Amino acid sequence: QEQLVESGGGLVQAGGSLKLSCVASGRAFSTFSIRAMGWFRLAPGKEREFVAAIGWRSSTYYADSVKGRFTISRDNAKRTVYLQMNSLNPEDTAVYYCAADRRAYYSGSDYLGLASYDYWGQGTQVTVSS
Repeated sequence: QEQLVESGGGLVQAGGSLKLSCVASGRAFSTFSIRAMGWFRLAPGKEREFVAAIGWRSSTYYADSVKGRFTISRDNAKRTVYLQMNSLNPEDTAVYYCAADRRAYYSGSDYLGLASYDYWGQGTQVTVSS
């Protein structure tokens, strides 16, 4: 059974850091290394929004709201994608989800659409106190 499992969320003070991890398992992720991976977040009263993505060649893309503070990376041998979050502020409070792009070998720059992703994790809560 295919799974994406996030971890690393928690409660942190404003200005602090957290590192999220997302581990992929299951037969479909034998193609992990040729899929882009993304992070999204869902805050109360808001729609799910794009945070960051990393292409299969490790090109990276960020939402303007996190650029310069968050870093996405991947380890294909571990089938894991990471999100290092620094300088956190209360507006970053949300449930963070990782997702696997359905498009193998995709080399474009459009990672914002939810429909581009066919597997989602269960989410991990990040709460930033002021």
